[in-house]
Amino acid sequence: MRNESSATVTATIAVGGPPGHAAWRGTALAALGVLAFSGTLPATGFALRGFDPYLVGVGRAVGAGLIALACLLARRAPLLPPRRELPGYAVIAAGIVFGFPVFSALAMGLGASSSHGAVVIGLLPATTAAVAFLRAGERPKLRFWIACGAGAVVVTAFTLHGGGGHITLADLLLLAALLAAAAGYTEGGRMSRRTPGWRVVSYALVLSLPLTIPLTAVLAVVTEVRPDGAALAGFAYVTVVSMFLGFIPWYAGLAAGGIARAGQVQLIQPSLTLIWSWWLLAEPVGVVTVAGALAVLACVAITQHSRA
Repeated sequence: MRNESSATVTATIAVGGPPGHAAWRGTALAALGVLAFSGTLPATGFALRGFDPYLVGVGRAVGAGLIALACLLARRAPLLPPRRELPGYAVIAAGIVFGFPVFSALAMGLGASSSHGAVVIGLLPATTAAVAFLRAGERPKLRFWIACGAGAVVVTAFTLHGGGGHITLADLLLLAALLAAAAGYTEGGRMSRRTPGWRVVSYALVLSLPLTIPLTAVLAVVTEVRPDGAALAGFAYVTVVSMFLGFIPWYAGLAAGGIARAGQVQLIQPSLTLIWSWWLLAEPVGVVTVAGALAVLACVAITQHSRA
């Protein structure tokens, strides 16, 4: 395990990215992770057809946590992280185990479409970068903050247009999901410099089981459950792929290709989500939605370039 951690540390600290084949391999792995994450909102839409939003948000962490526990046992890895690292894992759990899943599911339960959420969540790379700068105490260039501000203006204009001139509760929940994910990604990135990425997400999920298991049991009893094939498939996707498997190639890609290089492939995630929403959920994707997604991607691209 020590050699595995050392390799991850060495690759992750190389922010500029290793040259040649390793860099392209890292980019390909990160793209596979983004492909997995891009289906999260459409899959959530399917799951909500048969399950309560709270049950979707919390329940998926139970299945993912049991998978993570099995992986730790299979690899004979410690089942819990060092005690000194528990505050960091609490932040990760609050962000990616509870915050993003619950807030995004609630937003879609209130009527936010998957395509609408994709545009708002499109600021996630820039938000993650901003949180990382603040967390690490770095000083980004002025154009980084200008691009972040422009992206916020675009998202605000888009949400006002979709909400008939006002910010809806669903929009606020999507923004809360964005901030939660940014905090969880940033802390997870910091922790993965010392621990392999699959173990980082596994520890966050396993540490959450004492809360997620009883909460899921209660929600399964007090909420209406009417699953069909589509709902079960959506719930299975967000449990197995979005909550666990997607993080394996994602963190491996960051380690192999370098954070600055491989991390930029997350810029394609909103566009992929729009495609899945149109294809799987038959959601109309209008000109305003496409323009908003492209504008957000442009702003995020500038922030990523400034960061590098």
